[in-house]
Amino acid sequence: MAFALETNRPADDRSAGSVELTILMPCLNEAETISLCIEAAKSYLARSGVTGEVLVADNGSTDGSVASAEQGGARVIAVAERGYGAALRAGVAAARGRFVIMGDADGSYDFARLDPFVAKLRDGCDLVMGNRFAGGIAPGAMPFLHRYLGNPVLSLIGRLFFRAAIGDFHCGLRGFRRGAILALNLRTSGMEFASEMVVRAALAKLVIAEVPTRLAVDGRSRQPHLRTWHDGWRHLRFLLMFSPRWLFLYPGLALAALGALGVALLFPGPLMLTPDFGFDDHTFLVAAIAILVGVQVVGFGVIARHSAVVNALLPRSRPLAALLSVISLERGLMTAAAIVCGGVAGVGWSLWQWSLVDFGPLTAPVVMRVLTFALVLIATGVQLAFTVFLLGVIDLPFRGKD
Repeated sequence: MAFALETNRPADDRSAGSVELTILMPCLNEAETISLCIEAAKSYLARSGVTGEVLVADNGSTDGSVASAEQGGARVIAVAERGYGAALRAGVAAARGRFVIMGDADGSYDFARLDPFVAKLRDGCDLVMGNRFAGGIAPGAMPFLHRYLGNPVLSLIGRLFFRAAIGDFHCGLRGFRRGAILALNLRTSGMEFASEMVVRAALAKLVIAEVPTRLAVDGRSRQPHLRTWHDGWRHLRFLLMFSPRWLFLYPGLALAALGALGVALLFPGPLMLTPDFGFDDHTFLVAAIAILVGVQVVGFGVIARHSAVVNALLPRSRPLAALLSVISLERGLMTAAAIVCGGVAGVGWSLWQWSLVDFGPLTAPVVMRVLTFALVLIATGVQLAFTVFLLGVIDLPFRGKD
């Protein structure tokens, strides 16, 4: 099954309508600046000759923002669900333009200079991101932690996890083809909406571009809605949860590999680095547990990725699909049973060795090593059996009659 977002080009682009561009502004108590933002947006439409509208998605303002927006000539919609992402999702759904350019209504972005965004969209781009680091950040416009830690680190993680060549993942000024973004079925309601849009667009292989954007000091006298650590964690959490490879698979494989290396080196006996320092039984036990935990984490990764594919959150993974086509429920259970049998055999051999000394103290260290590894095999087999059963449960509603 191919991932729908990779192949479908949405028909609902409003191409038959007369509105080419919607300039969308989410709003929550922006009375001090929204009039100036609307005025700048309208001046751009008048100067450029682009047929468009200014749309304000109000998220429950109580300071007169709605009245100011309406007086300024903007169309205003009320969004009951709270949150930055909720306001933008509603705004995109209500937009009349084929293209949408969204930006904060706090005066930090210049809505009078949108030509680079429109040019890229007309050239066929699905998503055009502003890049504040390339366009310039006015002194005091971005907090120190955001500029030198939060944004660079989160953008680096986004590029690494999703292979999206975006320098500024969280720029609030961005343009997109409305139909393409609606097809992504974006779901988040908070500040992490900014990350979700880029991630889902990259996974759907939409055409993404960047243009330099200047960030000015906002014109508000109140504190910004953005909370540094809280919203930064929400962005990071989203990036991790949308990448089972980096959250589960790679750490699990690394842990299992290190554990296997430790078991292989210590199985014959102690590994002494100096006459007085080395690794023995306790390190062997730690290595065995590392294998066990690593296998479990890899299993979580397989389950998470498959579940995300089934629910159309992530595109189809060819390696995972090939693996699951080979390892059916029955084959998985047979493999798990074979692993458990190997572990039981190891336990039986250990008990036999113990009986040779009349169940007294054991002096041969290999017996405890064999017993420890045998228990790891039993636990691994049980984990595998439940993993393949859970994968079957995830698939169950989507299967036809056998």
